[in-house]
Amino acid sequence: MTEIRYRSDIAVELIDHMGGDRSIVRAARVSSGAAGTPEKDRGLLNMLARDRHGSPFESVVLQFKVECPIFVAREWFRHRVSSFNETSGRYKVLEPEFYVPKFERPLKQIGKPGAYEFEHVPYESWKRVQAHHESAAIRAWESYDRMIKNGVAREVARNVLPLSLYTSFSWTVNLRSAMNFLSLRWAHVNSTVPTFPLYEIQQGAVKVERHAQAVAPIAMEMFNKHGRVTP
Repeated sequence: MTEIRYRSDIAVELIDHMGGDRSIVRAARVSSGAAGTPEKDRGLLNMLARDRHGSPFESVVLQFKVECPIFVAREWFRHRVSSFNETSGRYKVLEPEFYVPKFERPLKQIGKPGAYEFEHVPYESWKRVQAHHESAAIRAWESYDRMIKNGVAREVARNVLPLSLYTSFSWTVNLRSAMNFLSLRWAHVNSTVPTFPLYEIQQGAVKVERHAQAVAPIAMEMFNKHGRVTP
């Protein structure tokens, strides 16, 4: 049987982009025809974010490659104002990579729906969780691998694989929609609207924001300045 690999990271790579802060400014100035200096451009970006004039932010487009467990991808795909292309288990034999939560991940859930809190557990408890994840992955992969080798269609064999299996997808999103994603998927200290994201998708959101900041640093600065509310 192929060696199984375990990981706990969410990989986010910026593979392409179009535009930046200047693109947003140009789009916004179309309505007035005014020219600007760097100082005026910065002030304009501040006003656009503060007063939620959002359409100019759509002038920036980002394309990412994301690697994450299936249970994270399914939440990511709920952000429908963007485009996704995912690795297909119908057309290729999947890779034996499975998610196992790291010790730092809070594992104990308390509270009620809509108001859950999560606490860390002792090392021994985490080791039991790790063992359950790994044993489930081994059993599932053995079944999948056996069916593939016996000629069972890939689209049928994949049915036995768990949500912890890693998938990969390309995500094409404009900056305005990326800001919406970040406002919901990162419980940031600057957020003025509370959000309660899945731990793992927040790890991905942190990386998305770093890339967005590199592409449009002033726009992202204003997003944070004005409470991380989507313009």
